[in-house]
Amino acid sequence: MRILFIGDVVGSLGREQIETYLPKLKQKYQPQLTIVNGENAAAGKGITEKIYKQLLSYGADFLTMGNHTFDKKEIFDFIDDADKMIRPANYPEGTPGKGYGFVNVNGTEVAIINLQGRTFLPAIDDPFRYADQLIAEVRKRTPIIFIDFHAEATSEKLALAWYLDGKISALVGTHTHVQTADNRILDNGTAYITDVGMTGPYDGIIGTERDAVIKRFLTQLPVRFEATKKGKAQLSGVVIDIDQRSGQATKIERILITDDQPFFE
Repeated sequence: MRILFIGDVVGSLGREQIETYLPKLKQKYQPQLTIVNGENAAAGKGITEKIYKQLLSYGADFLTMGNHTFDKKEIFDFIDDADKMIRPANYPEGTPGKGYGFVNVNGTEVAIINLQGRTFLPAIDDPFRYADQLIAEVRKRTPIIFIDFHAEATSEKLALAWYLDGKISALVGTHTHVQTADNRILDNGTAYITDVGMTGPYDGIIGTERDAVIKRFLTQLPVRFEATKKGKAQLSGVVIDIDQRSGQATKIERILITDDQPFFE
């Protein structure tokens, strides 16, 4: 089983990167399943139904989200019917949407779980205990379990990965928008990377206009952050190979497409 995961899509530049490169990446790597994190896809915060359907039309099979899931009010109108999108599972009980889902890939089921960290982010339910509960449930159906852990702290991501090593196929970090070079297979067969990186503006600051971010650091005053809409762009992702019988990962490879590192077919 080969899974292609694309990191946080940010604004219109990110969506354009998906439209341009996702078909080429699928042709090159031949994944059986493509997952995209779309929590920043609408102008850098949240997602709309139109963009949800757009990303699927570009070749995504399934979408994960994060702390900006509910930043666009219209999501409340469609999230319960969006059967190819999940939000963090450890949101409080009663939150619209779902936190995990299954995809049937040529007769083999893959479980996809979305979790959100608590360090430097709003306090929500414990992702460690939620992971235990969800893994026990989904393992009744499949040993192939993929987790998008949307978290700020590298220590929290590493801790959850080691805690779940051997219980899941892969844990990939999202949210910080800067790709890390620590992709590896942990001791008991779980593929891991601290952050996959973002797909969107290349010359902004984690996807937003530089001047506003710099002003915030210089003055400590409130500023309006807006996603960069023009200029260079990047795409970040990983490809993970998984043994279908055991659910253990055998390989994880980083993907980074920029002007400095162009895509080669």
